[in-house]
Amino acid sequence: MTPVSFLSSGEFAAARRRAMEALLAARVGNGHWTGRLSSSPLSTATAITALRLVDERLHAAAIRRGADWLVATQLADGSWGDTVESRGNLSTTLLAWAAVAATVDAAQAGDGTTTPYEAAVRRAERWIVGRTGGLDAARIAAALADIYGRDRTFAVPILTHVALCGRFGDPRRREAWAAVPQLPFELAALPQRWFRLVDMQVVSYALPALIAIGQVRHALAPGLGPTAWLRSLATATTLRKLGAIQPENGGFLEATPLTSFVTMSLAAMGLGRHEVAGRGVAFLSRSQREDGSWPIDTNLATWGTTLAVNAVSAGGRLAEHLAAVDREAIRGWLLGQQYRSVHRYTGAAPGGWAWTDLPGGVPDADDTSGAVKALAALETAETRPFPEDVRSAATAGLVWLADLANRDGGIPTFCRGWGRLPFDTSCPDITAHFLRAIASWTRIDRGGLPSRLSRAARTARRYLAATQAADGSWTPLWFGNEHHPAQANPVYGTAKVVLATCDARGTEWLVRAMRADGGVGGGPGLPPSIEETAVAVEALARVASIESGDAATSDLRRRSAEAAARGARWLTERTGGGTTFPTAPIGLYFAKLWYAEDLYPLVFTVAAIERAATVTSDA
Repeated sequence: MTPVSFLSSGEFAAARRRAMEALLAARVGNGHWTGRLSSSPLSTATAITALRLVDERLHAAAIRRGADWLVATQLADGSWGDTVESRGNLSTTLLAWAAVAATVDAAQAGDGTTTPYEAAVRRAERWIVGRTGGLDAARIAAALADIYGRDRTFAVPILTHVALCGRFGDPRRREAWAAVPQLPFELAALPQRWFRLVDMQVVSYALPALIAIGQVRHALAPGLGPTAWLRSLATATTLRKLGAIQPENGGFLEATPLTSFVTMSLAAMGLGRHEVAGRGVAFLSRSQREDGSWPIDTNLATWGTTLAVNAVSAGGRLAEHLAAVDREAIRGWLLGQQYRSVHRYTGAAPGGWAWTDLPGGVPDADDTSGAVKALAALETAETRPFPEDVRSAATAGLVWLADLANRDGGIPTFCRGWGRLPFDTSCPDITAHFLRAIASWTRIDRGGLPSRLSRAARTARRYLAATQAADGSWTPLWFGNEHHPAQANPVYGTAKVVLATCDARGTEWLVRAMRADGGVGGGPGLPPSIEETAVAVEALARVASIESGDAATSDLRRRSAEAAARGARWLTERTGGGTTFPTAPIGLYFAKLWYAEDLYPLVFTVAAIERAATVTSDA
């Protein structure tokens, strides 16, 4: 049997059916998808520290449950990773070590025995010393600087957390803060449109941390001279700004670490009863899971729903799987998630979508592209002419994306031209997603789109051409691989660009990245995962569908079809015929924090299998 003929087998058909059934069954009550993010040692550590500093007695039970979970999930070598499936890393280990160490006094056995907390702390200290050379502030700060460079978005919060946990000495004394840089929180008093003109030292989404962490450092170890005087003058103004950008549910970006950093900083400077801290505590209390842990973020409901809709539609059979009433419910839900006014946090214009349906989300490019593409997929022949509200929403989303483009033609995540730090620069995966959003809507709506979208598409393609690596691959921003030497994931990045452009060199690279058995990892030679194999198969199947009489294109199409079929067989076997979908931590959250999402292997597999099913034997 040739590789492509597997796609006509009963085994493949059964796996295709079961995977689709599993995806459709994963919907929540009102028809969309919510998913579930992995529990996070980093989130759990920061949350229990925030609760401890606000009121240790009141939150004793939650703190103990969180600390117990941390001790139970510590790796054998003494470290912690970003998920329980991840390898240990310095950032998360420092945070967990400090949080558990701060609970030791409350857990003393009193009889000379060593408690589980103390044993965990000793194991963590040995691991940290092995990476930094010591537990003193200077060595730890230097080690973090080696990791993050000039980007202080995460390094300073880590150092602040460790200091507030007493690991550098009494946090009320100036010496404890000697190695903790002072963030320029006074700059947050400037009009938001000026932020891109000054050196904020943190990325756009971290404004709350800039304010709160900058303030606690200034309050507990103030500097001298005019700058310190200016910071004192800006304290009240920036604190008001912090309150103004906090969502009503208290969770900044729905993110446990960011909300925890803000809350612990306010509590440490005597503002534990401030309304911002109070809302932060309420968010953290609601977010704790039954096992005592916290996730990195509440949910990725909008992102997960758009991925699911586009996966269901990948084989051209969306109407078979989603009845008209279901499509209408999802459409209405998606339309309800679009932002209709300027966002108070980032100042983003109306027209975008966030990753979540909760108040802490902010509009971003990847989710806006996904929403536009999903709206296009939901529009079938029976709904034409398209409802004006759908056309208006999609057009507004595309224009929002075009207006976000940087000078290099690429699309950033949140804010145009904010800075040169990660997550504010242009990136290939998001730029490719923008091109796919334009193409998906253009295919079904002949009413015409603004000319600026055509210009934006041309410059986006030039950006992708300029950022392609010499070997033909692209490196994404929001996904990585812990086994890759640079923790990058060129398979994900290249697959997303190939889906948008059918680039020949990128396709060749994907074919080479696949193992003989059809599995694909984050790059050539890396351990395969369901998620990475699936995105590669989807892209290769897309190329296999190209119709061309050109000999070179025909040969590439044939090899792509064979590779897609091998990958589809691997997915069929690895998922137990479309029934089980174990996760891998390939998602990269803010500040390169790893996460896994239960929907990813399922959604990516459905998209891959549905697309592969369209590959014909004459490819």
